[in-house]
Amino acid sequence: MRRAALLGALAVALVAPGAAAAQDCPKTTLGEIEKEVMCPICGTPLALASEAPQAQRQRAFIEQQIADCRSEDQIKRALVAQFGEAVLALPGDEGDDDFEDVLVYLVPAVGIAAALGGIAFALVRWRRRQQSGRGAPATAGADAGRLDADMERYDL
Repeated sequence: MRRAALLGALAVALVAPGAAAAQDCPKTTLGEIEKEVMCPICGTPLALASEAPQAQRQRAFIEQQIADCRSEDQIKRALVAQFGEAVLALPGDEGDDDFEDVLVYLVPAVGIAAALGGIAFALVRWRRRQQSGRGAPATAGADAGRLDADMERYDL
């Protein structure tokens, strides 16, 4: 009985430091990181880069960083140091150039706004033309008269 208690206490003593270390370790997973980094060779998110050798190297590197209890930001910085800036999937991940990060979102938004403005302008002009009668379709009687004149001219 005493021996069992001693073995139990020894087992708890061995497991407790590992559990404490695990609590201090950030809860980062490979899946979370894969969504936010790219394979610089394939140009696709790492989560989609299936079995490319570069993608496999990046995954192994990420798993090693997770095993070393690195946070998500630390892993991203290490990936940039190891594989280059092209590894980041989202602008602003490193925070080096804020102006470019803003442009990544601003340029498409301006383009969409300009397209919507153009469509609205064209719609307003088209509606005015319809109301003024310049672009109004011909009446059915006028069409029938033209059709009869064309048929007589070709003697059909």
